[in-house]
Amino acid sequence: MTLSLEKKWVWDSWYIKRGGVWHCFYLQADKSLVNPDLRHFNVTQGHATSTDLTTWQHHGTCFSPSQTPAWDDSNTWTGSVIKDDEGVYHLFYTGLSHKEKSLYQRIGHAVSDDLHSWCRVDDGLCLDLVGENASFYESDIQVGHWHDRAMRDPWVIRNPDGKGWLMYFTARASGIAEPNDGGAIGFATSDDLYSWTLQPPVFVGGFGQMEVPQVFEIDNRWYCLFCTNDVHWSQASINSHLGPAVSGNHYLMADSPFGPWQLPDTTFFDGHNPCYRYAARILETDNGHVIIGFHDQGKDGFVGEILNPEPISTNDKGLLVFNNKRAV
Repeated sequence: MTLSLEKKWVWDSWYIKRGGVWHCFYLQADKSLVNPDLRHFNVTQGHATSTDLTTWQHHGTCFSPSQTPAWDDSNTWTGSVIKDDEGVYHLFYTGLSHKEKSLYQRIGHAVSDDLHSWCRVDDGLCLDLVGENASFYESDIQVGHWHDRAMRDPWVIRNPDGKGWLMYFTARASGIAEPNDGGAIGFATSDDLYSWTLQPPVFVGGFGQMEVPQVFEIDNRWYCLFCTNDVHWSQASINSHLGPAVSGNHYLMADSPFGPWQLPDTTFFDGHNPCYRYAARILETDNGHVIIGFHDQGKDGFVGEILNPEPISTNDKGLLVFNNKRAV
């Protein structure tokens, strides 16, 4: 049974496990919009739970754009949830404002004790493309070059090498002539989850955008999962060993969460045309690792539901592989 709603489209999702229960948070929008392309600017966040990632109990809307003028009064997009040492849950999310015509993305912060009711920390804003390292990024709209000021999809993990926390996010690097070669994985650090310092990107190039990053470790190797569309491949990527330009999910590899990160010497991991699974996450279950993401395109167009998980593993080279990949 997929994670789906009768009256809403469901797409990007993120997860945290508490006890034996998986909590899924996802973007949702009303199907009454008719045109699924309109969903991106009519978003709320939903919450569902499951013990097996296939049978879901829905708990309704858990987070929404600000109801008064604010930096996040237009939309609250994709994020991640993490638990601190005191047992408080932290939601990091993408925010956009009506004042800026939803063109500038920033990263917000909210907290919860129950994983459903969230309270913004102050006004919510916790990170922007400002300060001494902002010059590494496209920190303003590049008219005629790219369609937005990218800073979204925050993914937060503990620093495994010491105190503090690490944040990765979708961004774009400055000074790249080819628009489709400017995609970047942005980076920030924090000692306490509340105050963040913008750092230079940890990876640049290959694609115009590297969406919904997820950084994780398997067998002492580090991976950064991301998704992208076939129209956002750079010319170098088109000419490379990645295979034909497709839409879906691929990854970077490194020996450390600080990098250096690089594309693996393999074909694109999980892509199809038209796109099948997008904005995927890899989760560690009691039975091994699985990939889970939303069903993008079906025979009748956009689907908007979260697919059942599929098992994955790593081979002797550390490459991610499907155990039993189904035909699309």
